[in-house]
Amino acid sequence: MISRLTSLAAAILASALLSNCAGNNGLNIVSKSSIGGASSSRGHSHASLFSGKESFPTAAPSSTLVSSASAKPKDRHNMPVYAFSDRNRLVRTTAYTCSEDDHLVYGSKNATGTHLRYSNRVRSAAADWSFYPVGTVFRIKGLPYLYVVDDYGSALTGTGTVDIYKPSKDVMNQWGRRNVELTIVQWGSFTRSAEILAKRTGFPHCRQMYANIIRQRPDLAKVAQR
Repeated sequence: MISRLTSLAAAILASALLSNCAGNNGLNIVSKSSIGGASSSRGHSHASLFSGKESFPTAAPSSTLVSSASAKPKDRHNMPVYAFSDRNRLVRTTAYTCSEDDHLVYGSKNATGTHLRYSNRVRSAAADWSFYPVGTVFRIKGLPYLYVVDDYGSALTGTGTVDIYKPSKDVMNQWGRRNVELTIVQWGSFTRSAEILAKRTGFPHCRQMYANIIRQRPDLAKVAQR
C-alpha cells in the first residue's frame, strides 16, 4: 500500500511539473521550483508569469501594414509571405507549451537542445527555419518582450506562422490564434539552421526546411557533408 501511494504521489508531482514548464538559462527564467508565489529579485511574483489571468495586450497592426499585405504572395493560411528585406510584417501566430502531447518527449527543451525561455525579458518562439532562421529576434507590437526563434514544429513548415511558447496550457489557450504586427530586430543564422537540420533530414519537416534553405543558399549544401 505504501509503495502504491508513493507511486501515486510521484505521478501527481510529475503531472504538476509538466503543467507549468520553463528552463533556467540565467535570464531570470521562472524555474519549476519557483512556481507557487516566490518573488523574483525585481519584486515581480513568479506565479504571475504562470497565472491563467495573464494578459497579452497586443496592439492592432497598422492600416498601412494590413493594406500592403494584400499585395504579397500568400501561404496556405492566406497570410502574406515576405522578403527578408521586410522587417515589419503581418504574421499569424499560435501558441504552444511543453506539456502538450507532441512535446512531452522534449520536456522543456527547444530544438537547439537548450531550455525554452519565458522571462520578463526574453521568450522562446517556434517557426519554419527557412522563413525565420534559428536565432531570429523579433518584437510583437504592444508587448514588451523580445522573442527568439529557437524551436520549430511540423505544423509550421511551409508557412510564415510563428508559434509563441507559453508555460502552461491555460496561458497557451489564452493566447489562442491571432494576427499581429511583428518587427524583426535581428535575423538569425541560416548556417546554424542548416547545420542542425542537415542531421535531422530523416524527419519530413526537417528535410523540407533544410531543402528550402539550400534552395535559397546553395552555398550551405556543404554543411550536410560535415
